[in-house]
Amino acid sequence: MVWNDIQSSSFEFEFDEQMIKSLFAYNFQGPAKNEDPKSKSLSTSKHVIEHHKLQNTTILLKTLNASTEQVCSSITKGTGLSTQQLEALVKMKPSEDEEKKLLDYDGDINMLDPAENFVKVLLTIPKSFSRIEAMLYKETFDDEVAHLRMSFALIKGACSELRSSKLFLRLLEAVLKTGNRMNVGTIRGGASAFRLDALLKLSDIRGADGKTTLLHFVVQEMERLEGSKASDKLSGTSGSCQATLAEREEYPEIGTEFVSELSNELGNVKKVASIDLDTLKSSISNLSHGLAQLRRLVGKELTCNDRNQNFLQCMRSFQTHAENTMQELKVDEAEVLQQVRELTEYYHGEVGKNESNLLHIFVIMRDFLGLLDMVYRDMRGSKHIQPLNIVLPLR
Repeated sequence: MVWNDIQSSSFEFEFDEQMIKSLFAYNFQGPAKNEDPKSKSLSTSKHVIEHHKLQNTTILLKTLNASTEQVCSSITKGTGLSTQQLEALVKMKPSEDEEKKLLDYDGDINMLDPAENFVKVLLTIPKSFSRIEAMLYKETFDDEVAHLRMSFALIKGACSELRSSKLFLRLLEAVLKTGNRMNVGTIRGGASAFRLDALLKLSDIRGADGKTTLLHFVVQEMERLEGSKASDKLSGTSGSCQATLAEREEYPEIGTEFVSELSNELGNVKKVASIDLDTLKSSISNLSHGLAQLRRLVGKELTCNDRNQNFLQCMRSFQTHAENTMQELKVDEAEVLQQVRELTEYYHGEVGKNESNLLHIFVIMRDFLGLLDMVYRDMRGSKHIQPLNIVLPLR
């Protein structure tokens, strides 16, 4: 294995111990010359906080860039620390056993690690780490809400695009007629509808040349149709039957923007395909859980005295804002989910019970638009696609 090669390698790698120590607050000093290694293990075993966690706490303490007094003052008032500082402090939270041992410790504080001393001082503030979590919740709340509202607006826009696109409806009509023409005389013939995931199968059906797919044919016919309409508008004619054969040959050239127009019409549809509905619901659930913890901290766990007054005043003001915002957010969520259900019913009929799969219709559309784009590039390369032997021209 590679590790055998590394062990036998002649390449010598040496740490710049001073730099690592200054960067990561990590002590690489070995045991003293007269120190018994066993005595070192005995001394580290006296640490209250678990060894690996203590190392991480030491590193986090260095990133705070604030004195113990400044941190304690901010936690007491409920303001004055950045998101990054609060995240670092949350990671320092001791276990219940570690917290009890630190609070009960009445020996020489010099025997404790500096990081342990720091945590011990924080614990002297009532509900210190609950306060820190509440402060972090307050600091990140508006950004989380803004992200959710942006996602909801995107989904609403995608629903509107997919429901109102006349170009997409004409494409569906072309696919339905083409499928029925191919299936004349079979049990599949005379269909009046199909699920959108059937669009993804159009590229699997190939013509006699082995290259041209049914999707190529449908795109060609759509471009011919759009070109015909554009030509009629330019020439003032009332129908494509009045056009000459030469003009008909030019129709695909005039309608070549069909695919890009459809892609532009459904711009939000492609973006929504990357949204995970479970993640959105989880974010709302986490916000609700954080608000419940804040209510419990402010309403029950902290007594209203001089030491807690500033923190309670700061958090109660925010609590009102958070409660109003969460009510609005849940109304927005219900409206968005209802729009997606109605859209899915519009194209697929009755919606199944699996609500986590509600946005799958947008995944289907993103994949189909990707196939359309590939066909568009193929057709621009070959310029003209001959009608497939397996179907007759729609007209």
